[in-house]
Amino acid sequence: MNPLTIVTTMVRRGMIAPNLPHRTIGQLASLATWGMSLVGEVRQAALASPNAVAVIDEERGSSTYAELLGRSMRAAVALRELGVGQDERVGLLARNHVGAVEVMVGASALGVDLVLGNTGLSGEQLALIAEEQGISLLIHDDEFASVVGELGEGVRVLSESAFADLVDEQPLGAAVDRPERAGRTIILTSGTTGTPKGAARRTPGGIGPLISIIERIPLHVGDTVLVSAPVFHTWGFAALQLCFGMRATVVLQRRFTPGAAVEALESHSCTGMFAVPVMLQRMLEQLPPDPSGRDRRGSLRVIATSGSAYPSGFTARFMDEYGDVLYNLYGSTEASWVCIATPADLRRHPDTAGRPPLGTVVRILDDAGAEVAPGQVGRIFCGNDMVFEGYTAGGSKEFVDGLLSTGDMGHVVDGLLFIDGRDDDMVISGGENVYPAEVESLLVAHPAVRDVTVVGVPDPDFGQRLAAFIALEAGASLTADEVREHVRAHRARHCIPREVVFLDELPRNATGKVLARELRARFDS
Repeated sequence: MNPLTIVTTMVRRGMIAPNLPHRTIGQLASLATWGMSLVGEVRQAALASPNAVAVIDEERGSSTYAELLGRSMRAAVALRELGVGQDERVGLLARNHVGAVEVMVGASALGVDLVLGNTGLSGEQLALIAEEQGISLLIHDDEFASVVGELGEGVRVLSESAFADLVDEQPLGAAVDRPERAGRTIILTSGTTGTPKGAARRTPGGIGPLISIIERIPLHVGDTVLVSAPVFHTWGFAALQLCFGMRATVVLQRRFTPGAAVEALESHSCTGMFAVPVMLQRMLEQLPPDPSGRDRRGSLRVIATSGSAYPSGFTARFMDEYGDVLYNLYGSTEASWVCIATPADLRRHPDTAGRPPLGTVVRILDDAGAEVAPGQVGRIFCGNDMVFEGYTAGGSKEFVDGLLSTGDMGHVVDGLLFIDGRDDDMVISGGENVYPAEVESLLVAHPAVRDVTVVGVPDPDFGQRLAAFIALEAGASLTADEVREHVRAHRARHCIPREVVFLDELPRNATGKVLARELRARFDS
């Protein structure tokens, strides 16, 4: 990465600015010692701006960076008193709140691996993951007491409130030394098609990854950011890393509701928001039009999303309501980020995934590993400093010449990436190759359709057949035959779904991804 670009970006985003000499020296010394781990970011922020508000929690109120660091170090001591060593893994099953952040930063300070559990896991799934990941201690929000009841005897279980009491017992000023090695954060894959796998997140080796994102997404030092994306998710965790690196104020709410999110944006004069796409869809669907809302949200500069694709035409409708503030990142748990679409990109091409940020390489390859011509569809491969190191239980994704397969098909036009579907989602029906995404993109544009997904299901005669699952707009009507006729009029014959199922809501996980396995299970024989 060009040093001039790094310095220019740091100046533009307010990272290089006058400060008291002892604070600047302390900040730089901390970064040199602790690096850009989660605890390293909080430490440098506490040394540079100790009285700046780090977190606003809907129940516990505000915590400054000095206070957050102090309680996080006491959390690290509490974990050590519980007998947690560097060869053990701690699990966390929690919603978005400051107590969860303290556990994360405390684990980072102690140098232990932290497994972030999806709050949508069943007890059986959690038990399997705990065994697979070798979790020795699980800290959980009180509401998940019944879920953790299925864990084996080898896992100690502690509620978040009980752990908070243990933290309170630690003396003020308690601290731990820098660990011999940085602990890893293990984030579970979405598990939309099977059991979630653990993907270990690299600790950034320097400031490069932060610069890559803020060069494209204009976060500034001291911003106030609502983090609605679940912090156990790649994007929510990345939001914490970015915000702490920028000494921003993070606003946390335990549960997302459209009304509460908009109220937080306005009451805290938020300059930014991190969310998953389905959250913005609900904000438009469930809240009435608000012509004066943009004036009340006048400080809002950035709404950054990641996790899934938007329905055709949605991004323009959202920006018409909230302003040209939408940035969408295409990535995955394994790849981190791949491309970022800016508001200007989305205005020109609403369906684009954007362009690679600084330090990221994207190639579109054919099945033989050769790069395809511009405009041609192929498999998407990428590389950057934060590509994962493999699944914790063994195995990895495919690499070609050092580039990781994202598992998606795509093409590039005028430097912009477009996603054409999953490479393993291709359905072979009667010898014809069909990508469900091309049927979904047609159906989601139908005025009666609110949400849709198309999957392949087993067929005794054709091998596979398409099944469309549709949620209708309120008051709208549509029949299965009308759906098929609509597809017949606009797509090839083999794209017509033989099965059409109407649902009130599509099943989604906590990060907004459709649970394809639940839908396919309806047709299992």
